[in-house]
Amino acid sequence: MAVPMRKLSKRRTRMRASHHAIQPKNLRDCARCGTPGPSHRVCDKCGHYAGREIVAKED
Repeated sequence: MAVPMRKLSKRRTRMRASHHAIQPKNLRDCARCGTPGPSHRVCDKCGHYAGREIVAKED
């Protein structure tokens, strides 16, 4: 079984972990109603995607 030759320093450990931060979500505005939401998903408010009504919603 592999065993590390030396103890990793705090600096090296923290440098590796610096990429694990939570990233903000990329939101785009709906083309129909303008509410922000994730891309490539049906709009929660109006139910449209790619110019078509996918989910029937009452306006």
